[in-house]
Amino acid sequence: MKKTKIGIFRTDDDLESAIKEALKAADWTRHIRGKVFIKPNLCSKHYIRGAVTDPQLLFHLIRILRDRAEEVVVGESNGYNYCCNDAMAMTGTKKIVEKAGGRAINLSEDKIVNVDNPEAYVLRNFPLPKTLVEADSVVDVPVMKTHEFTKYSDAIKNLFGCIPNNRRISLHPHFDMVMHDLLVLLKPKFVVMDATFAMEGNGPNRGIVIPMNLVLTGSDPVAMDKLCCEIMGIDWADFSCIKFIDKYPKREETEIQVVGEKVEDVKRKFLLPYADLAVRAQRWVYKNYFLTRLCFGTPFLNMLQGCLNAYRKVDEEIKGKEWIDKHWDNTLPR
Repeated sequence: MKKTKIGIFRTDDDLESAIKEALKAADWTRHIRGKVFIKPNLCSKHYIRGAVTDPQLLFHLIRILRDRAEEVVVGESNGYNYCCNDAMAMTGTKKIVEKAGGRAINLSEDKIVNVDNPEAYVLRNFPLPKTLVEADSVVDVPVMKTHEFTKYSDAIKNLFGCIPNNRRISLHPHFDMVMHDLLVLLKPKFVVMDATFAMEGNGPNRGIVIPMNLVLTGSDPVAMDKLCCEIMGIDWADFSCIKFIDKYPKREETEIQVVGEKVEDVKRKFLLPYADLAVRAQRWVYKNYFLTRLCFGTPFLNMLQGCLNAYRKVDEEIKGKEWIDKHWDNTLPR
């Protein structure tokens, strides 16, 4: 049985010191070397706590890795309805990456190379960014949160944004296999989980923000997601993506060794997403490849989005507001 260390450290007093301790606890120097590529979560053009990777966390991480790495590059792809360049600028990520001595890139504008691996199910001879493929160490820097379409979004899910085509949404009907294939193709060396602020309810970017004041580190994305689920009070086996990858024949059984804070001391029950009609409709569409292509690859999308936005505006003011008021922790700021 393979043993893997995961560091859990509080960031309340000093974010930089917590990151250093967490990296050391998970033996980062054994896993990270050469050309380093960092994949943050930029799921919005604007910085939203608990949704977008904290730029300050990136700053300290880059400063630490830069002294050992040949180069540190931070990258993200275009979203379906926004440009990564805008997200980099408006969240402050680009400025802070360059200040720390790294380089920020838009993966959707990078040179593309086709990558293959016989272990892949769906992504065969698949186009990926050259900078990402040529990196010696891919470092995954997700945010701890729930997700209204996949229910959960952390280390594994964050790699979906490495696909440079902003029409990657059409791959959702094969999502579990796609995420397995990305792990096989990219072979991420390390995960730094940003749980300074987390998000429950309707993540990835419109949920309820929770100050967790934690940073977690480890070299196994699957083990990291399992442990994060435990901290969030949810069963990882309920999420098909983690379950599918964990069952993969070549995955070695893993024992997690926690260093730092005890899991029971940092646990908090997270609310799962509120499934309004818009969420239920999109989950249903994602189950079928042709429906997904129709809804997200044709002008039909604009009409569909208009209808869903109009519905959601009314629904959030009534049912959505009632749901949030019912579950809101009054000790937290709005």
